Amino acid sequence: MRSVKIKEVIDALERFAPLPLQASYDNAGLQVGLTEAEVSGALLCLDVTEKVVDEAIQHGCNMIVAHHPLIFRKLSQVSDTDYVQRTVIKAIKNDIVIVAMHTNLDSAENGVNFKIAEKLGLKNARFFGQSKQVVSPQTGDMVMGGDGVIGEFDESLAADDLVILLKKKFDVECVQANELLRREIRSVAVCGGSGSFLLPDAIAAGADAFVTGEMGYHEFFGHEQEIQLCVIGHYQSEQYTTEVLRDVIERDCPGVKCCISEINTNPIIYF
Repeated sequence: MRSVKIKEVIDALERFAPLPLQASYDNAGLQVGLTEAEVSGALLCLDVTEKVVDEAIQHGCNMIVAHHPLIFRKLSQVSDTDYVQRTVIKAIKNDIVIVAMHTNLDSAENGVNFKIAEKLGLKNARFFGQSKQVVSPQTGDMVMGGDGVIGEFDESLAADDLVILLKKKFDVECVQANELLRREIRSVAVCGGSGSFLLPDAIAAGADAFVTGEMGYHEFFGHEQEIQLCVIGHYQSEQYTTEVLRDVIERDCPGVKCCISEINTNPIIYF
C-alpha cells in the first residue's frame, strides 16, 4: 500500500469541507507543523490540549485533526503562559501536525449538523438558514453549504420523549428546555455548538423543535408552545464530529490509521 503524506489527508478533508465555507471569524485549516511527511496516523478530537498531544504520541500519530482550532486568536508569543502555547510547543517538539476543521465542517453537506440529524434518526435532512455557495480551492467546483440542518422523524413523538431521546443518544446529563410542547414533534432543526442565532430561521422553517448546544437565558423567552427548545451542551452536540472526520479519511486516504481520542475535553462539569 502506498504511503500517504499529511498534506494529502488535509486535501481530502478540505475537499469535503472547503475552507471558504468557514465563518469570517474562524481560523480553520493547518494550525501547526509541516505537511510533507508521511502520515503515521491521525488522532481525531474535538479540542486539542497537551493531554491530546500526549495521546497522539502514545498512538504513534504524527497528525491531529480537531474540530475546534487550537489557535483561534493571534498568538503574541509562544511560551508556557497558557495551555494553547504549551500545546503548540509540545506538538512542534514531537513533529506533530495540528489541523482544525471547524465552521467549514459545520456548514458542509454531510458535516457536523448532518451527523447530529443522523444520530437523532431524522429523515430527509437538508440545510436551513443562510445558504452558502463557494468555490472549492481543491477542485474548482461550486460547493453548497448551510448554517443548520432540518429533518423529520418517521413517526411523531411527544416533547418529553424527544428530551429522553437526546439524553440517550448524546449521553447528556441534563437538557435545557423551554415549556414542553403540548403537541407532537415531527420536524426538528439542529445546529451543533452555539446555534442560537438560527432560532428565527428554525421557526420560519416550520420546525417543531430546535436542538443546539448553547443558548442564552433571554432567548428562551417568548416561544412557549411555538417551538420546543432543547439545549444539550456545546461539547455534547459536537462529540460525533470525530466520526465525520474518520469517515472522510478512511474513504479518501485508505490505509491511514485513524484513532478517535478517548479524552473528554469538555471544560464544563455537571454536579
